[in-house]
Amino acid sequence: MATVSIVVIPARNEEDRIAACISALAAQTVTTDAFEVILVADACTDRTEAVACARAAEVGVSITVLRGPGAGTGPARRLGMDAAAERLEQLALPQGLIATTDADTEPACDWLERQLAHLDSGAEAIGGLIELDPGDTGQLPDEVWLRREADAERRLRSVRRSDPGAAHHHFAGASLGISAETYRRVGGIEPAPALEDEFFAERLRRHDVRVLRPADVRVRTAARTEGRAQRGLSVDLAVSSWLARRRFRAEQFDIGRLRELKGSTNVSVVIPTKDCEDTIGAVLEQTVGPARVAGLVDELIVIDGSRDATAARAVAGGARVVQESEVLPEFGPSLGKGDAMWRALAVTSGSIVCFLDGDTGDPDPRHLLGLLGPLFAEPTIMLVKGSFARPFRSGGTTSVDEGGRVTELAARPLLNLHFPLLSGFQQPLAGEFGARRALLEGLPFPTGYGVEIATLIDSLREYGLDALAESDLGERQNRHQPLRSLGEMAFAVMIAVERRLEGRTSSSGGQYLRPWQDGAIIRVPVGERPALATLRPALDAVVSC
Repeated sequence: MATVSIVVIPARNEEDRIAACISALAAQTVTTDAFEVILVADACTDRTEAVACARAAEVGVSITVLRGPGAGTGPARRLGMDAAAERLEQLALPQGLIATTDADTEPACDWLERQLAHLDSGAEAIGGLIELDPGDTGQLPDEVWLRREADAERRLRSVRRSDPGAAHHHFAGASLGISAETYRRVGGIEPAPALEDEFFAERLRRHDVRVLRPADVRVRTAARTEGRAQRGLSVDLAVSSWLARRRFRAEQFDIGRLRELKGSTNVSVVIPTKDCEDTIGAVLEQTVGPARVAGLVDELIVIDGSRDATAARAVAGGARVVQESEVLPEFGPSLGKGDAMWRALAVTSGSIVCFLDGDTGDPDPRHLLGLLGPLFAEPTIMLVKGSFARPFRSGGTTSVDEGGRVTELAARPLLNLHFPLLSGFQQPLAGEFGARRALLEGLPFPTGYGVEIATLIDSLREYGLDALAESDLGERQNRHQPLRSLGEMAFAVMIAVERRLEGRTSSSGGQYLRPWQDGAIIRVPVGERPALATLRPALDAVVSC
């Protein structure tokens, strides 16, 4: 029987799974001489190619291996599908089927047969039903599946607005089918680094190609949280699993329980301040005081850069006050909040360090207890971010959840775009966070407002998502800055993110033009201090000062 189908499989380092995929194709109800396989080995550093070829030889499947560019799933899938279209054209089969799946997926035995039948019935593009491997699903929290079911129902409702007969909402690279003629007509699949299937669906819509979503075209795919793609199912599952296991509430940790959990752990609390004379006293008394009385805090430092009476009031509140520019003076004067935090780390000794803001207008013990709890209870957690309800108060008006303007307009879009594993954090820019010293001393610190998002991204890279947590600390009200000042904060956040993108370095020295001041140029702090671990042993002398 002549070849009528080409199956395209992009793969990067899938030696443990590719053999099962090839075996599933060999078990198709169409004969093995009716299809060929194109494997795109995409910058593999393992034995994916050798394993695939060996299994294909064992089961009698014709396989061609192409070397992918290593630029993500989209370019690899595009390379393979272009080659498949060319091969079918050489065979004078413009209506032949290009079917693509993933290396960690096992198609049902009639996967190709059903797609060919749908093409014969007039379908041009086919999205298969994607089922998760039950052998993997038991490893994920129940909340993940509840969230996925709710999302599937929402997406299916959306699909059925334009296609009432759709059996499911799926249109993903794990199971796509299209005729060679239609593939060429629409210009091929998008070579996007990830989510190329979503871009392809939009391209098909623009060319008036209807996607058929039948229930009888099925594949089973791995439900893993560590995939090769920057986005897609594995990222979705990882974030959902994180939300279920690494989100805490301060109410889970009362003082009595924390006293039991603390053991011999040494805790430092650091409060960076700048002109906080009206609030620092209450923060020390109400937020830190109860934990300190209970023996949960071993060291309390206010790192100050104020021109008002903040330092005096902090001393009165029982804190050790350190002037920020007097620490590590060889680095010059302190340049911003991140610089102050970095210098404070150098004069603390706790194995856990918690940073709190000094300008909180409604201090509460939960703001500290909720950070300590996860770190005490879970030794594998390295960093805990605080999250708050952030009302915006102006005059006598309060707007719920309108307080985090830089978060919503800069940080959250950037994380969703470049670091989607961190998209589950409610407040990635929260200044209240706790971490283990080993983590903090191993990271560079931006000198300004980029410090929070940089710490989050760098911690993800060093320790992985499972080592990060977020704790709901209740409600928080602090000083709201003018919109134009927030623009400068967002600028620092953007530069910190840009510096952490692969292959990118920021060319900005922090120059920021203010057109409302006749084009005045100011310099926003965007420099970065080196990881303190690189300054040992000189640092040990600083701690004792």
